[in-house]
Amino acid sequence: MNFKAFCVALLCALVFLVAPKASAQDLMSHAPNEAQAYIIEPADGAILPETFTVKFGLSGMDLAPAGVMQENAGHHHLLIDRPEFDLATSLPSTEQIRHFGKAQTETQLTLTPGKHTLQLVLGNYAHVPHDNPVISEPIQVIVE
Repeated sequence: MNFKAFCVALLCALVFLVAPKASAQDLMSHAPNEAQAYIIEPADGAILPETFTVKFGLSGMDLAPAGVMQENAGHHHLLIDRPEFDLATSLPSTEQIRHFGKAQTETQLTLTPGKHTLQLVLGNYAHVPHDNPVISEPIQVIVE
C-alpha cells in the first residue's frame, strides 16, 4: 500500500471511530396511517410446489430502494415462518428475513415441503420498520 492510500485508510478509520453513532430512533421513518403491505399471491391456504412466485403489494406509500431516503417510501422484507425481529432496529438479512432492497415487487421462493407462514414488513432506506409499522397479514401456504 502506498503512503497516500495508507493516509486515506487511516483517515476513514478515524472518522468512523469518532463519528457519532446513529441510534435506532435516528434511523426510523414515518409511515402514513393508511399505508398497507399485502401479499398479492399466493393466496392464503394455497398448496404450492417447492418453488413458487410471491407477489408483493403496497398501498399508501411508494417503493424506494434501500439507501434512498425518501418520505413515505420503503422496500419489502419477506418474513418466512415468523422469525423474531425488533421493530426498532434494522432488519437482519437471514434465510427467514429476505430483503428486497432494489424495491422488487416479487420473488421466486423455494421452501421445504410442509406448512409455512409468509408475511411482509416494509423497511425504510436503512431496513428499519417505520414508526407506524407497515406489516401485512400473515398467510399460510402448504408446500408439497
